[in-house]
Amino acid sequence: MSQFEFVSKTPVEKGWSGDKKYCAVTADGAKYLLRVSPIEQYERKKSEFELMQRVAALGVPMCEALEFGTCDEGVYSVQTWIDGRDAEELLPELSEEEQYRYGYESGKILQKIHSIPAPEGIEDWAVYFNRKADRKIEMYEECPLKYENGHAFIEYINANRHLLQGRPRTYQHGDYYVGNMMIDKSGKLFIIDFNRNDFGDPWEEFNRIVWCAQAAPRFASGMVDGYFDSNVPMEFWRLLALYISSNTLSSLPWAIPFGDGEIETMTNQAADVLHWYDNMQNPVPTWYRT
Repeated sequence: MSQFEFVSKTPVEKGWSGDKKYCAVTADGAKYLLRVSPIEQYERKKSEFELMQRVAALGVPMCEALEFGTCDEGVYSVQTWIDGRDAEELLPELSEEEQYRYGYESGKILQKIHSIPAPEGIEDWAVYFNRKADRKIEMYEECPLKYENGHAFIEYINANRHLLQGRPRTYQHGDYYVGNMMIDKSGKLFIIDFNRNDFGDPWEEFNRIVWCAQAAPRFASGMVDGYFDSNVPMEFWRLLALYISSNTLSSLPWAIPFGDGEIETMTNQAADVLHWYDNMQNPVPTWYRT
């Protein structure tokens, strides 16, 4: 039996998650985020909920997990509601200095998220990621569409696989970028949507930074500096270029079922990535400014 009694539920349409999301309101006017998933996802959603509670206990500003259970529609969780604006929407309106400050803060928050270790006995990261990269290369090679100079991504991956050896695995948010961040009315940054959480190389978490760099390059620079306390190792850049190459390759076959709009978005993004990295010849992207 839920401790919450909602008098209204308004669907929240934003996001790519398969969950049904609602702004749920109690009789006293308090707002909460209600997420409902199919019952067959019970174990995954229970784990997601418990890990979110561990993250919140670290002091991460986020949608906090309050209640978990089953209902007629499946499995549900109740989370705190954040009144604010999407960072992706707000950042372009801010000064470069403010963008950098928010980016730096997001990097410090990510340090905390990555302090949760992976479970014992988890598969070796190099074995896991090499298999994933092989699959993405195969998807791209079988794709009827191709990027201009897309082979540069494959060549970079194959030349740098050795960097995967010995990398740690920690808890990951799974989709850490400006689209899953909000800024509330007081100007505080919050992290939302932990539903793609996983365990992997903490540096792989930066593979979505391309979206940040496109929205606000100074935010992206701040995020890296904040995470590394302004002392970024070259090995990070080399590995990140590998992770971004792998992601970019699979983005085109992923986009095809969604139509021309998504195909164009991913094609333009691949062109941006190749420009930033000088056709994958320079591991430090041009958007990065210290």
